[in-house]
Amino acid sequence: MGIDDFKARLDRLFAEAGAAGPSRQEAQGLHDALLGLKVGLQDLHDSLARTERELTQEQEQLTTVERRRELADGIQDTETASIAREFADRHRRRVELLERKVAVQKDEVALAEQEYEGLSAHYKSAKQGAGPNGAVPPPPPAEDGDLLKIRLDRHAIEAAAQAQLELLKKKMGKS
Repeated sequence: MGIDDFKARLDRLFAEAGAAGPSRQEAQGLHDALLGLKVGLQDLHDSLARTERELTQEQEQLTTVERRRELADGIQDTETASIAREFADRHRRRVELLERKVAVQKDEVALAEQEYEGLSAHYKSAKQGAGPNGAVPPPPPAEDGDLLKIRLDRHAIEAAAQAQLELLKKKMGKS
């Protein structure tokens, strides 16, 4: 099930909860969505760990190439030193790219964890039938700038989740 399906299901559940209060079925739907989000969150953590391993390997390769360049300079082997500089530049650019990727993935994980916590709290209140007259209290109003940021952040999470889903489908041979 894709993130769009989860979103549609959550929208339906929230709309129904707003009209009639939480029911056992709605709480179960939230629970299912929560489980799906948790799987997606684990995929994000796994992806971050892979990128961090790639970064470590690339940093090690950069260190090795720099050491070889210094040795070549030490024995005045200009051709080897030139090639080593070229490879060092490539590794340095790759390290910079991976460092940015790690930073973005960390932000993405933090955002997904916040969304998971919010959904978890909503599930708990729906499960308990919290709020006056059995209605789930609406989320606090956001300022226009906050609302735009939330929408952009959610879009980024959805895009990442969709990419992860496509990768999983390819791995399972269901694309």
